[in-house]
Amino acid sequence: MQPMRPGPLSLALTLATALAASAALAASPAPAEGENGMVVTAQHLASQVGVDVLKAGGNAVDAAVAVGYALAVVYPTAGNLGGGGFMTIRLRDGTTTFLDFRERAPLAATKTMYLDADGNPVPGASTDGYLAVGVPGSVAGLEAAREKYGTRERGELLAPAIRLARDGFVLEPGDIAALADGNDMLAQDPAASKIFLKDGKPLKLGTRLVQADLAGSLTAIAEGGADAFYKGRIADLIVKVSEANGGILAKADFEQYRVRELEPVTCSYRGYEIVSSPPPSSGGLIICEILNVLEGYPIAYLGYGSAETVRLMVEAMRHAFVDRNTALGDPDFVDNPVEKLTSKAYAAEIRARIDPYKAGVSEDLKPGGFAEAAETTHYSIIDKDGNAVAVTYTLNGSFGIGKVAEGTGILLNNEMDDFTVKPGVANLYGLIQGEANAIAPRKSPLSSMNPTILSKDGQPFMVIGSPGGARIITITLEAIVNVIDHGMDLQAAIDAPRIHHQWLPDKVFMEPFALSPDTIRLLTGMGYDVGVDDGWPVWGEAAGILVGGRNLSEIEAGGGARYYGAIDSRATAGAAIGY
Repeated sequence: MQPMRPGPLSLALTLATALAASAALAASPAPAEGENGMVVTAQHLASQVGVDVLKAGGNAVDAAVAVGYALAVVYPTAGNLGGGGFMTIRLRDGTTTFLDFRERAPLAATKTMYLDADGNPVPGASTDGYLAVGVPGSVAGLEAAREKYGTRERGELLAPAIRLARDGFVLEPGDIAALADGNDMLAQDPAASKIFLKDGKPLKLGTRLVQADLAGSLTAIAEGGADAFYKGRIADLIVKVSEANGGILAKADFEQYRVRELEPVTCSYRGYEIVSSPPPSSGGLIICEILNVLEGYPIAYLGYGSAETVRLMVEAMRHAFVDRNTALGDPDFVDNPVEKLTSKAYAAEIRARIDPYKAGVSEDLKPGGFAEAAETTHYSIIDKDGNAVAVTYTLNGSFGIGKVAEGTGILLNNEMDDFTVKPGVANLYGLIQGEANAIAPRKSPLSSMNPTILSKDGQPFMVIGSPGGARIITITLEAIVNVIDHGMDLQAAIDAPRIHHQWLPDKVFMEPFALSPDTIRLLTGMGYDVGVDDGWPVWGEAAGILVGGRNLSEIEAGGGARYYGAIDSRATAGAAIGY
């Protein structure tokens, strides 16, 4: 049967709708400007906390620590004391380092802990209850960063978060929108409900959200440091509620938690040096692998959103994600092929395997013996001396398990779902992973988080990262490509509609209006399955900084402000603030 052709009226309406949507997406607001520093976070009050620290003489690490604690108060969907994450640091002298404060599996964890007697995953076991909670790392990570690379006292950096929790803050539209996604889940937990709802009903616009128990926990940390969290009353309360509700957390899990300082992953792209996250994150490796593949193609000439550009990006993503999902894991447990995945020679091998005329087939890339969701937050900071910090930390799903340890005010993560529950079974984010990421005591699950810093000619160029589950990798990647290859200003580069491919399922996911009908038709003709992913209405909330101009041409011409910051327009509560 031939498809029906639209009549003149329906065609006119279609064109009008498309033009209206195009106009809405065509222009982004100008990036924020600053001469002495820039802070970009997903919540405007936290951004202001960071700027205040910089103005008071703190460096970028000090600001990052204060922001991390503040987000635990003002951005409960992902800001946290009960989760974990990563911090990439580039100091003014060019020295770089990486702090891993990812959650760890409890000592009592087992490889099959989420499977029933028949070896099948128990629905919700790795996401919904206390059995899903990994040992939190955020407090240890923030304190490790402050002690080694910061300049200010702990109490000074915690004071803003304590004040926001004790005195409360007024909920604005973006805050209400963030809470809306968790209201039903939070209502199921008495401790969470009495904080984040009123008489079981969602909080209203203009409500002052006071978190007295969280203020108490933050005060204890201000006075006693990380030991107050890991060796004192806070850990005792979390263990108590875990034991009472089928969890396996023990006091020894907290007492034995350690932050790892690791060498960052490094690579180059068209003359720009990239520093990003190493395992147990896949993010830095896979971004480098994809960029190495794309470096062999004239992406700028082919153009943003063209069928050829999209095809090459998808094939690079396909090959990189098969490596991500099958070969990578915690470096204390797995020998990760870092040199191979970041090598230009390996990228050339991948390019040689990409068919120039038709879509690749993901099943054909499946390794021998292999059997076959999303709230994180990222913030970017740079100070007057050029010290740059990129931080991504998470509870995994929005609000984690949606439960608060009574008396602490702390929401707990459901990070155990990032492990391979069973090879061939998709996790919360649709990732199908292998044995390298199997559950083991003290092991960290594989992550996609990739706090990233770019430099050029020895000077900082860009700080970038995003939340978004498996899409974190492609969101960050596309922001970089949009700036370097397509010449977009930072805000436009972050706001631009996105595409994503993660090996399995073998589908090109796109945001609405990311690709034109003509481009989709050409890709479909080559064998690609392309479609809007209705299950992901919002793809991440990237936060970035560009040094020396709004875009590449302005940087090369000189004369712009020193720093430009942009928070994703998808982040309704966020702000980029410079001074």
